Amino acid sequence: MPSNRIEIDPIYCKGCALCTIACPQKLIEMSDALNEQGYIPAVISSGNLARCTACALCARMCPDAAIRVFKSVETDGGQS
Repeated sequence: MPSNRIEIDPIYCKGCALCTIACPQKLIEMSDALNEQGYIPAVISSGNLARCTACALCARMCPDAAIRVFKSVETDGGQS
């Protein structure tokens, strides 16, 4: 079962919204609340997180390195 996901660190996010534009599936949104620095950070809902393919376009666009991408690696079970 794939466990692709992203994590958006609200402490580092300055609310530029570039990730929302970069996401080809439009899974990332802007929060309703301010972060500790007074910015509106990007967020991804748990439902949208389950649909994330971990393409990493959001992380590549993020100028503040606030997004980490985790992509599952499927193996063939050791068979050749």
